[in-house]
Parts: sequence; C-alpha cells; structure tokens
Amino acid sequence: MCGIIGYTGGKEAEGIIVDGLEILEYRGYDSAGIAVSQKDGGVQMRKCAGRVRDLRSLCRKGKIQGTCGIGHTRWATHGGVCDANAHPHRFGKVTVVHNGIIENYRGLAKKYNLQDRLRSKTDSEVAAAVLAHFYNGDPFAAIRKTVLKLKGTFAFGILFEDIPEVIFAVRNVSPIVIGQVQEGSMLASDVTALGQYTKEYFVLPEFHVAVLKKEGVELYDMSGEPAEPEWMTVSWDVDKSSKGGYPFYMEKEIMEQPQVIAETVQPRICGGMPDFGVDGIPDNLFEDCKRICVVACGTAMHAGLVGKALMQSLVRIHMDVELASEFMYTDVIVDEETLVIAISQSGETIDTLEAVKYAKKNGAKTLAIVNVRGASVARASDYVIYTNAGPEIAVASTKAYTTQLAVLYLLTGRMAYVRGSFGETEAKSFASQLLLAPEAMQQVLDRKEEIHYIARSILNAKDVFMMGRGLDYSILLEGSLKLKEISYIHSEAYASGELKHGTIALITEDTPVVAVVTQSKLQSKEFSNIKEVQSRGAGVILFMKETFELDKEAAWESVFQLPAMEDSFMVMPASAALQLLAYYVSLDKGLDVDKPRNLAKVVTVE
Repeated sequence: MCGIIGYTGGKEAEGIIVDGLEILEYRGYDSAGIAVSQKDGGVQMRKCAGRVRDLRSLCRKGKIQGTCGIGHTRWATHGGVCDANAHPHRFGKVTVVHNGIIENYRGLAKKYNLQDRLRSKTDSEVAAAVLAHFYNGDPFAAIRKTVLKLKGTFAFGILFEDIPEVIFAVRNVSPIVIGQVQEGSMLASDVTALGQYTKEYFVLPEFHVAVLKKEGVELYDMSGEPAEPEWMTVSWDVDKSSKGGYPFYMEKEIMEQPQVIAETVQPRICGGMPDFGVDGIPDNLFEDCKRICVVACGTAMHAGLVGKALMQSLVRIHMDVELASEFMYTDVIVDEETLVIAISQSGETIDTLEAVKYAKKNGAKTLAIVNVRGASVARASDYVIYTNAGPEIAVASTKAYTTQLAVLYLLTGRMAYVRGSFGETEAKSFASQLLLAPEAMQQVLDRKEEIHYIARSILNAKDVFMMGRGLDYSILLEGSLKLKEISYIHSEAYASGELKHGTIALITEDTPVVAVVTQSKLQSKEFSNIKEVQSRGAGVILFMKETFELDKEAAWESVFQLPAMEDSFMVMPASAALQLLAYYVSLDKGLDVDKPRNLAKVVTVE
C-alpha cells in the first residue's frame, strides 16, 4: 500500500524525495515523512499526518540539508492517522521506511521488551527496533538477523546513523525498484517515481540487500555474496506520468484510452489474426487447457467477468472468475488441466500474487495480464502479457481496465481460432473489429460534455442503481464501482432480470437508474425491465447503441447514444461513457478525484 522512496547522490535530497512522494501518493495519503542522512552522522526527520503537500509545507519551515535520504507516504494499517505513526521511524542508530505488514510485531515487541520504548502504534517501528537491537556496526548481519525474525511482508529503506549517505534496502513480497541516476542512485515502490531521473532500473529480488551509494548500487544475497541485478528499461515517456494540462490524472487517463488500447492491440495482430508471438506464448497453452480460472481483485475482477462472458460464448470453454482474496480459502479446484489467468494493474496485489503461487503449487499453468514490467505477479507466472497502458496515477482505474479488456479480447480471438471455434475468416473479422475500438471510444470522448451534463442529474443522489443484461451487466459492475470510489454515492449494479426478485423494492422517485442497452438479442427484454422501474417513478439515464430504436413515448431522464460496433465489442465505448459519468459527478461535487478517501492504488497487504 504505502509508497517509499530513497535518494543518495550529488544533489540536495529533500526536494527529490518530496517530489517523488507526490508521484507515489496514490499508494497512500494518510501521512508523509522524510529522513535525511547528515555527512557528519545523525539523521534529521520531518513527518506529519496529512498529504504530501503538508509535508512540503513543514519542510519549508525547517529545511533539511543533505544529499541522502528516504521518504514515505502512508496508507494506515496498524495504528491510526497521526504524526507519531507517520514514517520514517527511528530507533537507536536505525531509521526506516516500510511498506507491508509485520504480522508478529506484538510478539517481537514483547520478546525484546519494547513496549515502553515505542513512540508509535505501528508494526513498522517494531521492525526498526529489532533491527537496532541487532545492529553493532555490521548492517548486513543486522538486516539478515532481523529478516529471519519477521513474519509478513516488507519493503524497507534503511539509514544507519554511523554510515552516512548510504541507503540499505531489503524486501519480501512488497515491491522495490532501484535505478542509477546521474551522480547517484534511487529506490522507490514504483518505477513512476524514477522516470524523470532514469529509464534503467531493476526490481530488488526478494531477500537480497541493495546498498545505494553516490557511486552506484551494490546487490548482495542473504549470505553476503555479490549478485547481478536484472536491468530493465522504462517503456513509456516521462511525460505520461504528468497531468498534461488536465485538472486531474483520471481525466487524462480516460482520454488516453484510444491510444493505449491501440498500442496494446496492434503489436498482437499478425497477418490480420490475434497472435501472442511477441509475448512468447505458445498456442498449446490454449489448446491443452480444459478450463480457465481468472483470479483478480476489484476492477481487474470486473475485466475478468467480461472475459468470461466472451470466452464462454465464443470459445465454448468453461471459465470461472474468482476473487483473489478468497481464492486460497474456498477450496477452488485447479489442476494440471487448468489455465489460471491473473489480472492486476500493478502486478503487486498480494492477494493475486498468492493466488498465482497457490495455482502453480497445484499444477496449473499461469498467465499474468499486468501493466508494470517486472512486477511480482509477472515474475511468478509462467507467461505474461503486458497491457501497455503506461503509468496510471489516479487511484480509480480507467485505462488499465480497458487495456485489460483489450487483452482479453485478443485472448478470446486467439483461443477461438486454435481450438477450432473460429476459422481464419472469423478470427480476422474479430481482430478487425477490435482494431476499430479506439475510434469508437474516441467518438464517446469527443462528446464528453454531453456526459458532463447528464452527470448533473445524479449529483445529489444518495443511491444510484445500474441495470443491464449479459455483457452490459458485466461493465455496469465496474461503472458502479467507479461511482462509489470517487463520488461516495452508494451505487449498485444489478442484472436487470433480477430486479423483480427483491431489489425493485428499493426503487423510488428519488432513485436514479443508469441503464445500458447494447446487446441486440437482449434489447427487448432490457427495455421491458426498464419500464418496470419507470413505472415505479425512477428517472432513467440510458446509454444505448445508436442503431437501436428508442421508445420516444417513455419518460427518459437522459439518453446517450453509443457509437455502433458489433455487440460483443460494445463494452469498449460503453465503458468510456460510464467512466466519464463517474468522473464528472466527482468533479462537480468538488472532491479529490484522483485520491478518494480511504483508498490506495496498490494493495500489497492481505
């Protein structure tokens, strides 16, 4: 959850670290802090509850000089939101920033008699205290002994008071990326924080120690033997991590969708056919499996539900979609004949990562769909497809979701072909329709002010219900989540045919209903269900395929006609419309669209 950053080099560290924390703030924004190593020994700290901007103000009042430091932005787990619980934590000669959860911190506090010596209520300070307990001048020995005592997940950035201008780092599960920069080196939770300084980075291997100095980076395994990092290159321009003139990252990321979908799809169309040769994925992976199981959380799970509808219809293969957080605890059956597809924007979602490990342990083949190169889920899986969405900074996912959908369409097309559901003609037709999706989405985005006007009709609603059938229902689950995430309006999506089985009791004249109708075979039933809620006084906001005939005698709150594609592909323009709807409701309510309350972009704790 939390974001950590570190810098050591030839420049003043404070500004670099605070700027980096602003980029990483989507990982948590309950509190923020910085610690800077001094040339003559000692460490100076500034930290406070609140946003990174509050930390920046605090630093202005008392600037810290120094060219080496670590920083942290927090999503609270253990201990409430207050100055004392903000990171960094200092104990003795040790100062740490931590992302993760130390599960046995209470036992450690008792074992080392720390209860009366702790200043905070965090598990992280306990880890710092244990590290200080073992430190006698040998940082490697202290880190090694501490790591052996910890149960849980962690990514630590560490300063030792008597080793000035050097940062040590170690991790288990929780991510750290490291790069060499001009006159120095850096670490961060995400590569986005390094992008303006270097394009070359490596992922710190688990249970390895990195030593960051002005002269460069050294890597060691737990036995103290030197190790070689696996360097990677950032695949996106640094400009993609800026707002680009938009008021919020979310709007920018919504507007980028036609481009990033094209960049995701086009390299995987070969000879007019969906093809994963560029990803090194053999066709027998798709031919040999008897069933598919998607594991994902939140938005990524909603993408999986769209994939399920597509694959069961077009590939004719059994497919389950499982919440990654429940996967290991519900005795899900996976075996050698199962293909497990793990979907994650960050590739660091711990529930999804653990689900992949569990699947492999039970003999399943695993395929990751992730956005971040070198991410933990990608490395743990047998195969990986990168979505090419570029950095997504807003907490509420948009372009990451639709590029996940694009990959699932490609998978559907390829699997249908290799398993005989499609001939070559059908596969090429399917691919050509997918290539039209960016333009259809652009047509929706070009009419964003129409959706802005529609959004005003639900601005003051306490509850919003959404209804649709088939693929429409799948995307409404995501549309409803978006509205909840960033506007704080209670919203629920329902399969339209289920409304009369209880839920319709909640429909009143004060309840806006958002309906999506894009599937030809379901439109008559869908319009009948809409009349049922209209007869109860509900105002209906309708998003419908432009080729469908509208009942002009019905009373519509608003109608938005979606550009026509083949029914299976209407998910793409409809998703863009629902994203804009949620965005404009949040914007007009005056909320922080990019950083909704209580949320974090990357969930690295169970």
